[in-house]
Amino acid sequence: MSQPLADAVRSLMDRARTDLAELVAFPSVADPRQFPVEECEKAARWVADAFAAEGLTNVRLLDTPDGTQSVYAELPGPQGAPTVLLYSHYDVQPPLDEDAWLSPAFELTERDGRWYGRGAADCKGNILMHLTALRALRQAYGDAYPVSLKIIVEGSEEQGTGGLERYAEAHPELLAADAIIIGDTGNFAPGLPTVTASLRGMTIVEVAVTTLAGNLHSGAFGGAAPDALQSLVRMLASLHDENGDVAVAGLAGDQTWTGVQYPEEQFRSDAKVLDGVALTGTGTIADRLWARPSVTVLGIDAPPVIGATSSVQASAKALVSLRVPPGSDPAAAQDALVAHLEALVPLGARLTIERQGNGAPFSADTTGPAYEAMGEAMAEAFGTAMVTSGQGGSIPLCSTLRSLYPKAEIVLIGVEEPTAQIHAVNESVDPQELERMALTEALFLRRYAELRSV
Repeated sequence: MSQPLADAVRSLMDRARTDLAELVAFPSVADPRQFPVEECEKAARWVADAFAAEGLTNVRLLDTPDGTQSVYAELPGPQGAPTVLLYSHYDVQPPLDEDAWLSPAFELTERDGRWYGRGAADCKGNILMHLTALRALRQAYGDAYPVSLKIIVEGSEEQGTGGLERYAEAHPELLAADAIIIGDTGNFAPGLPTVTASLRGMTIVEVAVTTLAGNLHSGAFGGAAPDALQSLVRMLASLHDENGDVAVAGLAGDQTWTGVQYPEEQFRSDAKVLDGVALTGTGTIADRLWARPSVTVLGIDAPPVIGATSSVQASAKALVSLRVPPGSDPAAAQDALVAHLEALVPLGARLTIERQGNGAPFSADTTGPAYEAMGEAMAEAFGTAMVTSGQGGSIPLCSTLRSLYPKAEIVLIGVEEPTAQIHAVNESVDPQELERMALTEALFLRRYAELRSV
């Protein structure tokens, strides 16, 4: 164990908690319909100032084509040192039902040894992973970092609007690096050091159904008047078969995952599935999560139960997400989803489908020196060997970086282990995971520089 680095990281954890509390306090949801744009701008400025304080230069805010800001910084390293790009994002998911949070969503709260708050893990905890690693290196070894550094912290990853991807394509030299560390995943289980080698891609469509010029009294007209909400529900139900597998023609659902497996009981515990409730789909859990497509209804615009009137609904709307595994084309998958919905709209209802962003799936090459260095760093920090897993989620930037920099190694790590409940209420981070992952990254930067200099 590199004791100076381990001691430095441990001594920095109180500061990490204070900083994470400041960052979580910004409700930086990159959707002006829900939260003021100023909250994202304040979060971006906080991140820029934090990296500038660690000696990085050329710190600036990039105005990306989707109207959001990404934070960029850099610092040349020793002569001949490799360049490492560290990525994360400061935007967060909406808090959902704030009444379901046991503590305020945007107030970092310690409870049962964990730190709770929206973004505490995804992805502000990973920003603190990067910051704590850099601080520990400076504290243990002085101001010089062992590699040339680039930092990019995105402002709209959760929205999938592609702002940073389009900016990178227009400025291909900006993010060029030998190794790219994507701080937006996590360990397969707490205490089990993991790199994510596979990501599903994602596509989203907004589906609107209209059947009437306006709502009608359900007593006077119900039974004959076509109900838009009922029609929408029937369409959404058709997306899965009786086993819960995706039933969209053109989307293969028989792929298998050959890496680390996900025991069903562990999954049920991680997902907090209620006793007696069956899981959806067929195949192993790993097959369903990492190797096959999945469809999720993200939201429905319909009258809430409280305040609902006795009406036949004239219109209804849903947001539908489709995840696709590596080897799939998200644009073709979106075409298949749209064709499925168009073919099954009931009663000749008026159907409008708005296509939203696509994110390509990603599969990593795990054979290079960056993975070797990461494996050694993780084994040292955790005391156990690194494993590789897939992830059902999407990080669209990964495929863009792969296209722009085909020789760069892309390594996905982070603090978002399953019990963190990212994207759900009561999101949290385990400070022990944050400490060990910050130590991992600091060890990696030193070991990677050594390997590349041989």
